[in-house]
Amino acid sequence: MISAEDLVALVRNYNPKTNADRIIRAYEFGKQMHEGQFRHSGEPYFSHPVAVAAILTEQRLDDATIITALLHDTIEDTKASYSKIAELFGDEVAMLVDGVTKLTNLQLSSRETKQAENFRKLFMAMSKDLRVILVKLADRLHNMRTIKAMRPEKQVQKARETMDIFAPLAGRMGMQWMREELEDLAFRVLNPEGRQSIIRRFITLQRETGDVIHRITGDMRHELEKAGIEAEVFGRAKKPYSIWRKMQEKDQGFSRLSDIYGFRIITRTEEDCYRALGAIHQRWRAVPGRFKDYISQPKSNGYRSIHTTVSGRDGKRVEVQIRTRQMHDVAESGVAAHWSYRDGVRTENPFAVDPAKWIASLTEQFNSEEDHEDFLEAVKLEMYSDQVFCFTPKGDVVKLPRGATPIDFAYAIHTRIGHACVGAKVDGIRVPLWTRLKNGQSVDIITADGQTPQVTWLEIAVTGKARTAIRRALREVDRERFIKLGRELVRAGFEHVGRKATDKALETAAKQLRIKDSDELLARVGSAELTAHDVVAVVYPDLTKDEGEAIPLRRAVIGLEPGQKFERAPCCQPLPGERIVGITSRGKGVVVHAIDCDRLTEFEDQPQRWVDLHWHSGTHPAAYGATLDLTIGNDAGVLGRICTLIGEKKANISNLEFVDRKPDFYRLLLSVEVRDLQQLHSLMLMLEAESDVAAVERYRNTRDAAVAAS
Repeated sequence: MISAEDLVALVRNYNPKTNADRIIRAYEFGKQMHEGQFRHSGEPYFSHPVAVAAILTEQRLDDATIITALLHDTIEDTKASYSKIAELFGDEVAMLVDGVTKLTNLQLSSRETKQAENFRKLFMAMSKDLRVILVKLADRLHNMRTIKAMRPEKQVQKARETMDIFAPLAGRMGMQWMREELEDLAFRVLNPEGRQSIIRRFITLQRETGDVIHRITGDMRHELEKAGIEAEVFGRAKKPYSIWRKMQEKDQGFSRLSDIYGFRIITRTEEDCYRALGAIHQRWRAVPGRFKDYISQPKSNGYRSIHTTVSGRDGKRVEVQIRTRQMHDVAESGVAAHWSYRDGVRTENPFAVDPAKWIASLTEQFNSEEDHEDFLEAVKLEMYSDQVFCFTPKGDVVKLPRGATPIDFAYAIHTRIGHACVGAKVDGIRVPLWTRLKNGQSVDIITADGQTPQVTWLEIAVTGKARTAIRRALREVDRERFIKLGRELVRAGFEHVGRKATDKALETAAKQLRIKDSDELLARVGSAELTAHDVVAVVYPDLTKDEGEAIPLRRAVIGLEPGQKFERAPCCQPLPGERIVGITSRGKGVVVHAIDCDRLTEFEDQPQRWVDLHWHSGTHPAAYGATLDLTIGNDAGVLGRICTLIGEKKANISNLEFVDRKPDFYRLLLSVEVRDLQQLHSLMLMLEAESDVAAVERYRNTRDAAVAAS
């Protein structure tokens, strides 16, 4: 247990003007009140309030919060009273201590209807002074760090409550470090075997690859120095629970997860953030769809940062966060940054959110005392931002990962419902099966006798349960078709590296991949569980490293009948790297659409016309048209510079059409020819970073474009 003087020293590190005498008096009073009380571990009970206070000094919190931490159990567990604490330390501290006491007595994990009412009380206490919940979170963190002294059943109860309530609440308040640690401590109790297995795999990975973090950190520093950007770079492996959750969501084993390392770049200015982003993207390839700019569009809790994921030559992905020092302080402290002290004064951080406004945004719509259940539901929807809560027509709640679709919803109810699904209504409106569900929506699954899972569902489903059930059903129902499609995919893959997919080669690949025979191998390729590239890489690893010649346009799509022609749908302009499906059409052969094209709804009731297609896994020529909707500044030379930038990205401009001309801005549709989806995303990111570009997005003409005639 640290002494009063050591605790004061911790506070003085960030607040030299602290009232040391007041903190020491609170320390002595708390110690006296808890005299003779012991924790389950046998330590003096007062060691716990002191540890909670020390945790709060890491957040650089004010004296009143530190004193509250020292006294937070006195009203509940000792003879100290509210009036005594108010007399000795003032009304502010007494109110905070009383607030923490009331929170401690709430049964937040209760499964009864009282839980809703208690959740309201939790938020009402928070709305009076958010420091109450900061003390409570630090209290829970120390209890979880020392949980081993509790009885096993009590450990499980506390861990479950932490995982369900306190960890998401810490995340919602922007205290990401605390959320991660709480989740990991709870994970250690709830699934010790799972956590240990991930740690063991990390150790093995480090033995095989060396210190990846040190190597990549060094490379990033070198790139930033080369660009003349002053910045700090930090790297770390993600927490075991974070990796476990990713494995569950993506239905992947550890070895197939790529972004298990995270890196942070801390710059001096906001401008340097964007310059650093450019330097990182110049050296490493950006992963499409993994870019978020929370600087221009901050989160509601004040969080600002640029997120991007890049991949190196070995295909390994790493996540990079780029922010300034002030943004970093808020990212570490969240709403708590409002009370942070530095050099004896409150930190005037321009990004810190006013706690009163933040809590009001959560509670303003609930005024009546009768709507506890509504309040609870809304609070949970707010807190669990990485999950989606939807409702069945009867009002039952179905919990899904963010990005889930009606297919996932159907399988979450029952495998039988999933297999028979032919459509869905969301809030009473018929929607395509690939629609991404949002919090609070009501979903009604439409089923039909005789329906069986479609192979395209694998591209739509995101939950492990749905994907596993679909694969199993597809293998049983249509094994021969998968073997045939798999053979075609593998043949094309082997041909691309100048080899033949002989029976011997397939048997060798099956053996290496621990699959019982070549037919099972082909069936898995046909059902998208394996790629042709995976099979070729096992037999000829050296050949697959060389990308070889570009794939001819006539061989770009796999899954067609011999002699069957195809054309790309003009409505969605699908690109290599995108999930695709074919629609047979008289006179046109097969029209290829992106899996999320709105026009596909026209063919939902004609499943006989759908064809399972894949892009060839090799390198494609820059010959695929895509259209960008671009808004640029109306200044001399802007358009010329943008055309030059596009040329530097090895993309060709095939057409340019002005849509709108204003005194300050032009809006135009720019048609470019690119290799694949990744090159298009790279092009868009580069344009987005240009100061003369006000907006850029991919344009899809689903209104006027002609599609396959019936």
